[in-house]
Amino acid sequence: MKMKKFGATEQIVFDLAKPIADECGSEIWDVRFEKEGASWYLRVFIDREEGVTIDDCEAVSRPLSDLLDEKDPISQGYFLEVGSAGLERELIRESHFKASLGKLVTVKLFKALDGVKDFTAKLSGFDKESLQLAFPVETDEAAAKTVLLSDIATVRLYEDFDEYL
Repeated sequence: MKMKKFGATEQIVFDLAKPIADECGSEIWDVRFEKEGASWYLRVFIDREEGVTIDDCEAVSRPLSDLLDEKDPISQGYFLEVGSAGLERELIRESHFKASLGKLVTVKLFKALDGVKDFTAKLSGFDKESLQLAFPVETDEAAAKTVLLSDIATVRLYEDFDEYL
C-alpha cells in the first residue's frame, strides 16, 4: 500500500468542494475521478461527526454541481456522485491516517506476519513508510508493532457493529 495523493483533477474538485462542505457542516473525506467501462465518475465522499444523511449529500451535491458547471474544470463528460465515506472507510491518504490516530483499524496484509494476515489494532502512529499499531494483550498493556506500508493491502476504520445491538 502506498499513501495516495490527489491527482490534478481531484485536487481542483477538492478545492471547489471544501468550502461548500464546510458551509454544510460536513468535511470532504475523499475525491475520486474514476473510469468505469466507457463512463467517468466524479465521486466526492463526505463525513460528519454525527453521521451522513441523504440530505447532507444533497446539500453538498447541488451547489457543487452548479459550481462545476460554472467553472468547468473537467473537459470530458462525467457523472457526479456525492456520498458518505462509510463507517468502515478505507484509509488511503495522509489526512485519513491523521484523523484516525487512536482509533481501531482493520489491517489486511499481502502475506501473513507472525501467522496472521488480517487483524484489528489501534493506530498509534504513522509515517511515509509504516504504521505503528498497538495490540491489546491480556496484561492490559498494549503490544506495539510497526508494519511497513509496502506489506499492507488495505487499512479500514474498524466499526464494532455489536455496539448497535
